[in-house]
Amino acid sequence: MKPLLLLDVDGVLNPMGRPTPGFRRYNCTIGAVVYTVHLNPRHGRRLLDLAISTGSELVWATTWEHHANEWIAPRIGLPPLPVIPLSPDPPSEFGEMFKTPHVAAFAGRRPFVWFDDQVWAEDEEYLRVHQGLTDFLLIHVDPARGLTSRHLGMAHEWLTLTGFSQGP
Repeated sequence: MKPLLLLDVDGVLNPMGRPTPGFRRYNCTIGAVVYTVHLNPRHGRRLLDLAISTGSELVWATTWEHHANEWIAPRIGLPPLPVIPLSPDPPSEFGEMFKTPHVAAFAGRRPFVWFDDQVWAEDEEYLRVHQGLTDFLLIHVDPARGLTSRHLGMAHEWLTLTGFSQGP
């Protein structure tokens, strides 16, 4: 079973703070709403390299859902990726983020690394205690800065050291 690399967009690939050099501004129209995003085209190559080197599968875990394949992926050089569907749900019972049960259902027993700016201890507890999952790494990304080399290094190290890496 290939490990999963789960990607959020806003706060991870699209930082909320002032973008650093290397980011480009885009206006994305979804329905009648225009969103301004700042994306770094180098992120795509670096994420693909991480996936290849660890034998992992990239997956969208974002409220952008399938729109991420239309608006985000081509601007950072990613192919279309599988998407975790996120339906509206009632409020959490255990303090976990609304995405967390969907991530658990999608991942099943596959190991995963999840890059998100909203994952916290409650999400980890939910996954471990209420879903019985143990083979995952939640990487909290500072939404002001977005995804960094440090985050990618943490994922690579965890996948490699835990033996989940299926890379070359």
